[in-house]
Amino acid sequence: MGKVIDLTQEIYNGMPVFPGHLKTVVFPFHTHEETKGTIHGTKGDFSYSTFGLLMSDHGPTHVDSIWHIKEGAPTIDEISVEKFVTPAICLDFTHIKPKGIISVKDLEDALTKANLEVKKGDTVLLYTGHYDKTYPKKEYLTENSGLDYDGTLWLAEKGVVNIGIDATTIDSCGNTEKKFFPSHEVCRECGLMNTENLCNLKEVVGKRFTYVGLPLKIRGGTGSPIRAVALMD
Repeated sequence: MGKVIDLTQEIYNGMPVFPGHLKTVVFPFHTHEETKGTIHGTKGDFSYSTFGLLMSDHGPTHVDSIWHIKEGAPTIDEISVEKFVTPAICLDFTHIKPKGIISVKDLEDALTKANLEVKKGDTVLLYTGHYDKTYPKKEYLTENSGLDYDGTLWLAEKGVVNIGIDATTIDSCGNTEKKFFPSHEVCRECGLMNTENLCNLKEVVGKRFTYVGLPLKIRGGTGSPIRAVALMD
């Protein structure tokens, strides 16, 4: 197997979360001090520790189920696991200004520059550089560029199954600050998944690889935190 590149943000107390979602809380539940000597092994007693986790299913690096934005659509546990292990490409949009739009022309130009093509069944990752420039400052939540309706539909019509971005949303903050989510609207109409809060996309930009972003099997989940990785040939 080739190189494995981690595309997942660290989970910790106070990490940036899309405005309005449940904040991430990580807390000790059992400590080594409290459990010292309570369990036994062949060479004597020892201790253990555990944490409790409280977070949104859209908090850290995560994938949306279709049900997140369409009542009656598949929940995260109902989507075939094969949808989360796919061929993938990553395209460069670091030149797009904060709150800007990634247009169809931008998508076409990025493909030409990278000498890549979108194939049916692909995951397409959008490297905006937003995580690199702003995380974990407050601007991470308010300034990212993203897709509009036409750009998202263009990808959907090419048979893409998942769109990922190094920001809290695949929609531009120029739109979301007005409560306008045209990119998510296309995901709703076309049954397209999207993955948000990725990182380290600089390591895979301009390349084709295998993307793995397996969700937790949350019964009825609207989405799920994932451990996203790129498997390079």
